[in-house]
Amino acid sequence: MRLENKVALITGGNSGIGLATARLFVAEGARVAITGRNQETLDAAARELGPDVLVLKADVNDPEAVGRAVEATVARFGRLDVLFANAGISGFTPVGKTSLASFQDILNTNLTSVFFTVQAAVPHLNDGASVVLNGSVLAVLGARGYSAYAASKAGVRAMARVMAAELSPRRIRVNVVTPGAAQTPIWSAAAPTPEALAALEQRLARGIPLGRLGEADEIAKTVLFLASDDASNIQAAELVVDGGATGAPFGAPIYAS
Repeated sequence: MRLENKVALITGGNSGIGLATARLFVAEGARVAITGRNQETLDAAARELGPDVLVLKADVNDPEAVGRAVEATVARFGRLDVLFANAGISGFTPVGKTSLASFQDILNTNLTSVFFTVQAAVPHLNDGASVVLNGSVLAVLGARGYSAYAASKAGVRAMARVMAAELSPRRIRVNVVTPGAAQTPIWSAAAPTPEALAALEQRLARGIPLGRLGEADEIAKTVLFLASDDASNIQAAELVVDGGATGAPFGAPIYAS
């Protein structure tokens, strides 16, 4: 039980990586609160995770709503030991074809809201707490058409280092988990049918040395490590979970002779 007697708040905990992490945290002994803005998926998560998990409807783009979610978590469980700022969106923003509103929506959700989520949590975090931010390999890969998403995730990487410097006097650790392509609902817009999704996954897998997309559970296990006392001396780090796509790209099947 690596999170026994710990309290964790997960934004975007109603699907994908957030839900997988909530599930794992509960199994590891944590008392967990999750947020999301889709009532249907929140209800489904509540049924799956059980009555001991606090489920809160909150849009991370609303700092006051996030503040209320933090306060509700502390009111329910009496403390806050772990924050996983996971909520985020993707979006295609090619040069020459992108509106200001579309670009700003991605930056606001993936970067600005992360800052204000941490800011809301900091007064309530125990000394020695763990903050984990969700990044992306697209921060460094230069994927065509993803300027806003890449910029937002590159900002998360940089911001984590600043936050770690500011919060180190309280021994609060701030680290980043950086997923590569993984089987999560974030692909639904690009591949709206099962057939389209299967084709997309096959194409993406050719560029991954391990030859497959990651799974949400694999990323959740990395978040668990960073949240736990096993990572007690890890600060301002970025753990990449991408099957080797950024570290050993020429090992991918697409380059096989």
